[in-house]
Amino acid sequence: MASSNWRLARRRSCWFARSEQGDTHEHRTRHPHLGTLAPDFDMPTAGGGRVSLAGLKGRPVVLYFYPKADTPGCTTEGQDFTALLPESQKAGAEVIGVSRDTVAKLDRFKTKHDLAVTLASDETGAVTEAYGVWGEKSLYGRVYMGIERATFLIDSKGLIQAIWRKVKVKGHAQAVLDSLTST
Repeated sequence: MASSNWRLARRRSCWFARSEQGDTHEHRTRHPHLGTLAPDFDMPTAGGGRVSLAGLKGRPVVLYFYPKADTPGCTTEGQDFTALLPESQKAGAEVIGVSRDTVAKLDRFKTKHDLAVTLASDETGAVTEAYGVWGEKSLYGRVYMGIERATFLIDSKGLIQAIWRKVKVKGHAQAVLDSLTST
């Protein structure tokens, strides 16, 4: 690829890059599916630690992706997962919320709303891309790139047991807990 400007466009599960000269480059993304091995990750967390899927082997993981810290829907979702955290922990699960916010912003978000779940920062976008939750969104007629609210339930062997996409916040944390405790 020369030093020309490239624009990205997404069509179904493909990313296309088109230069000003009309050259194209295609990159197919693979989204995780039920029963497949979850993509590994290693991310910094609020509070200064790190979390990785490899480090959680042997435990189920609830991995939920949310668009932006300290917004109404994301705050409610974090509070709902926090309220159900004791039951999730009783089932042996680790609950991790992922956004592309900085660790500093996650620290403020966690403190302000007294969230007990692990909040991880995917500033590079590598994890949101690997899980297929980064894509085109629209709001009030404006099209932009962002995180699709989604949750993955990963079993103790690292296999994806359940996927919720385009999540509606109300009742979602309870539905995830119900699925976690029924497996």
